[in-house]
Amino acid sequence: MIGLLDKLRGRKTPRIPDDLWAAIVTSIPFLDALDHEEQQRLRDLAETFLGSKEFTTGGGLQLTDEICVSIAAQGCLPILNLGLGAYRDWVGIIVYPDEFVVPRNQEDENGVVHEYDDVLAGEAWEGGPLIVSWHDVKMAGDGYNVVIHEFAHKLDMLNGDTDGVPKLHSGIAESEWQMVFLAAYDDFCRRADSGEETIIDPYASESPGEFFAVLSESFFELPDVVADEYPDLYALFKRYYRQDPLARLRRPNT
Repeated sequence: MIGLLDKLRGRKTPRIPDDLWAAIVTSIPFLDALDHEEQQRLRDLAETFLGSKEFTTGGGLQLTDEICVSIAAQGCLPILNLGLGAYRDWVGIIVYPDEFVVPRNQEDENGVVHEYDDVLAGEAWEGGPLIVSWHDVKMAGDGYNVVIHEFAHKLDMLNGDTDGVPKLHSGIAESEWQMVFLAAYDDFCRRADSGEETIIDPYASESPGEFFAVLSESFFELPDVVADEYPDLYALFKRYYRQDPLARLRRPNT
């Protein structure tokens, strides 16, 4: 399927092959749950996305059409009703075969700088590329989705720091977002700190920014869990993303 990759290198808007698109959508339950019209809009958006971003690989991984389309399809779902402008100001996507190491240094309160290696499945850099592990991309399911997680960070960065408050569109006031979002975050941190085994990844308690990213994963993959545990937050995310994954989950099979 070198034709698609050639178009990507030429910065042209590619056409995703029918068989590849069908294979990816049917293998990912939350994409397969979209109705025909939503799947077609997602495909159109993914094709435009592929033509506007630059994919590269590291760690000896060979770039393939499957890698590009899988990331594009999952990454474009959150902006299905927001538009590609939500992913402006960045271009690069780097894909590693597995988890990758990022050198860090951190200064403690005594002024001592500590150096260490951070092993990651994904990372989003403000104003820079988005990096994911292909192994983890393929592990999507049951509330774990490295693509949606990192793309949610990009949405969060659109108006500044990754603080859990994305750039809000009309109809959602920042004061309302803060009230509902922080109430859910504080409750989840309390549950995680108490040692409760939560269905939602406990990493969500790391910071408000991580809570937004993890809850975005769960919103699309485990909407029933989010709606049950944090109904006000689910309603807020439904308004922000302009989507209702729970309604899709409950849609009768046809």
